[in-house]
Amino acid sequence: MAIYRRLQNTLLAETGHLIAAYKLTLRALNLVDRNDPLTAMIADKIIELGATGPRRPGRDIEAHREVAKV
Repeated sequence: MAIYRRLQNTLLAETGHLIAAYKLTLRALNLVDRNDPLTAMIADKIIELGATGPRRPGRDIEAHREVAKV
């Protein structure tokens, strides 16, 4: 998956929420082809959103909605 390649040098404890948000987004958009370039764009956006500050309750849902606008 695109997100694993982008996060390969990061600790899993710091990326678990990003991977979960990525998978939920792909499922919500009915994207099953993990080689689709759109999945790479989604991974980049989720990582960007994850780097914007501390996590808050409900933030993953907000990030999911933001990525769906891509």
